[in-house]
Amino acid sequence: MSKVEVHTRVSASEQRMKKAHRYRDSALGLVSTQSFPAIVGTADMMLKSAEVILVGYEKIGGGHCTAIVRGNIADVRLAVEEGAAMAEKIGQLISKSVIPRPMPNLEAIFPIGSHLVQLAQQQQGHSRLSNRSIGLVETRGFPAMVGAADAMLKSADVQLASYETIGDGLCTAIIRGSVANVAVAVEAGMHEAERIGELHAVMVIPRLLEDLEHTLPIANYWLDRPEPLPMLMPRTVKERELVALPELQKTQIVIEKKLQRKKTVEIGSAIEIMN
Repeated sequence: MSKVEVHTRVSASEQRMKKAHRYRDSALGLVSTQSFPAIVGTADMMLKSAEVILVGYEKIGGGHCTAIVRGNIADVRLAVEEGAAMAEKIGQLISKSVIPRPMPNLEAIFPIGSHLVQLAQQQQGHSRLSNRSIGLVETRGFPAMVGAADAMLKSADVQLASYETIGDGLCTAIIRGSVANVAVAVEAGMHEAERIGELHAVMVIPRLLEDLEHTLPIANYWLDRPEPLPMLMPRTVKERELVALPELQKTQIVIEKKLQRKKTVEIGSAIEIMN
């Protein structure tokens, strides 16, 4: 990775964090669909139609997914209307809502706070599949999704990025690649899914905005994360066997007699001097 790429990536991350901080006390927009490809396409339309940030998705089971955006009230209203129109066009719209200024207690309980954007960016990291087109094929049943993914990988030069389950038996295979390869692969996956089971929805997005990129599921295999430094363990030293030394011959040293003899000589010398 070059220094220019690192600087560009850091600058973009700082801009997103400043943007999220600016929208902390802003309006809230929600659009709900009954399909994961539909909610991704809806979120893409919302981001491209107005200056809003995508906080994330909320999946509540039964195939229900909700895209959550924040921004000023005018942009949020526009984004919600465009996203709802997109979802209704493909027959997947369930509901939509705009709250001009949500109470702080809502952000403390519900996953709608703009701070979640920063956490998602820090946890996910950078993917080797970034800046590529995306294709989503949703089936009802896991075997149909696996068969569709296999057909897509064999029909074009694409990579399987991840998969998503949202309840009600709905599974989505997510592939990345060039626009042409993704289009060919999705078509092959559709036919294979219909042959095995039930095809529920498909979506192809040629170009993803960075906010949408950070909210999509991605397998750990594709993430560029710094490898942890190896732990330096102390080298085990083999204990040496103790060698028994030969016993030394014991010698008795007579100290007391020498001291007494020395004292006797000193006393005698002192008597002679006195005489």
